[in-house]
Amino acid sequence: MVTIDANPGLTFYELYMTDGVPQLTGLEPDPMLRGTKAFPGPGGTLFRLISYPPKRPEGWKPPTGVTFESGLRELSEKVPGMGDHFDRSSPGMHTTDTIDYGVVIRGEMTLELDDGQMVHLRQGDCVVQNGTRHRWRNPLQEPCLMAFISVGGKRG
Repeated sequence: MVTIDANPGLTFYELYMTDGVPQLTGLEPDPMLRGTKAFPGPGGTLFRLISYPPKRPEGWKPPTGVTFESGLRELSEKVPGMGDHFDRSSPGMHTTDTIDYGVVIRGEMTLELDDGQMVHLRQGDCVVQNGTRHRWRNPLQEPCLMAFISVGGKRG
């Protein structure tokens, strides 16, 4: 479990990952013993749950001393390289070289796409992101739990 102090309530549950084409001998060591990373390389996979904090109340401020940049640094320290995927000019927007299969396990989530389109997702809804620029926003006063399977690809 990885908690992000700069964004209280944001929690990553890193479950399993593979590099490239997995070997299926049944004798492979647990890949999570090596730690985690932001996203898999081409052909690799990553399975994680993310708990997103509730919608912040009007006037909410991050913890004392936290800036956007320091928050991204913490994110990259705890989930190596994660902060590198975020757009500094538009907080929350990010792009990855992955296909991501996302499922809302509990709660609701709003997916904002690069063109401004908003997609509202409820418990049980699924979404596929194919390397697109996007951001997630929890519209409710309760946490949202999502499952993601990311498959590493490469841009053409």
